[in-house]
Amino acid sequence: MKKWLAIASIFTLVGTTSCKQPAQSGNSQDTNIASGDTLTGDISLSGAFALYPMVVRWADEFKQLHPNVRIDISGGGAGKGMTDALAQVVDLGMVSREIYDVETEKGALGFAVVKDAVVATINVKNPHFAEICAKGLTKASAQALWDNQYSSYGEFLGTNSDVPVHVYTRSDACGAAETWALWFGKRQEQLQGTAVYGDPGVSAAVQKDRVGIGYNNIAYAYDMRTHKPYEGLAVIPIDVNENGQIDEDEKFYENSADLIAAIGDGRYPSPPARDLYLVSNGVPEKPAVVEFIKYALTEGQKYAIETGYIPLPETTINESLKKLNP
Repeated sequence: MKKWLAIASIFTLVGTTSCKQPAQSGNSQDTNIASGDTLTGDISLSGAFALYPMVVRWADEFKQLHPNVRIDISGGGAGKGMTDALAQVVDLGMVSREIYDVETEKGALGFAVVKDAVVATINVKNPHFAEICAKGLTKASAQALWDNQYSSYGEFLGTNSDVPVHVYTRSDACGAAETWALWFGKRQEQLQGTAVYGDPGVSAAVQKDRVGIGYNNIAYAYDMRTHKPYEGLAVIPIDVNENGQIDEDEKFYENSADLIAAIGDGRYPSPPARDLYLVSNGVPEKPAVVEFIKYALTEGQKYAIETGYIPLPETTINESLKKLNP
C-alpha cells in the first residue's frame, strides 16, 4: 500500500457529517509555523490502517501549506508502524493502541493525535441479521465468538438454528485486534477465527461471506462519502447495559455521524474506542516532522469528523504538544 502522496488520494475518505463537534483549535498559534515557501524535507510514515485515511488527509492539506515537503505514507498495521519507528526506518509510526512500557523503554514516544473505535461487522445477508442486530453483542458473547465457543448462530442467539458462524480476525499485529480483544479482557494473540491481513481484508471477507462476522476500524466499516456502512456490511450494536437487547439509546450505528457522536459523548465504550498515535523514536528533530505533528494536533483536528474520526479534547492535545518541547 506504499505510495507517494501524489497518488495516495485513492485511499482518501472524504465527506461531511451531519454531526457537528467543535474543532479543537485552542492551540492555533502553534500552527503559525514556518512559511510554506521555506519549509522543506521528507516525512515518512508507516503503520496502522486505522490511522491511514486521517494521515493521508492531513498530508494532503499540509502539502498545500508546504509544497516543498515530500510525504511518504504506507500501511501495514500498528505492529509494523511501531517496529519501523523504533528502527528509525520511518520518521513516524502510525499506532492504533496504547504504547507498551517495553516500547517506551526502547525510545518510543507517542503523540495522541485523534480518536476512533473498532466495531463488529456482519454481512447484511446473514439469515439471522435482524435477530443479531436486535440482540447485539456483550463482552461475554464477543469473547465466546472470538474464542470459537459458538459453532452456530443458534448457540449465539439461544435458538435451534444450525446456521454456522464464520469468525474473522486479523493476521497482522495491529491495534484494531488488540483493542477489540481488550474490550473483553483478552489480547490479540488469543483471538480465534480465520486470520485475514489488514482492515480492508477483514471487511472484504465479511462482505463475501453471508455468515461471516469480523471487526473493523470505523473508516473501513463506513463509507465516508455516504456515511453509511459499505455495501454488504452492517455494524453489530453493543449491548452496553447487557440487558439482552439493543435499547433506543444504544441505537447509533445507522450512519458514521451518529456513531462518532456516541464515541465523543461516551455512549460507545472505550475500549473498543481508543486514541490513535503517531510514534517517533525519541523527540523528533527534523523540522518538517515537528511541524507535521503540530499541524495534526491543531489545524488538522478540524478534518477529523468528516474523515470519520473524533477530535481530541484540548487537554490531550496540550499533553501531546508538550512532548515536542520536553
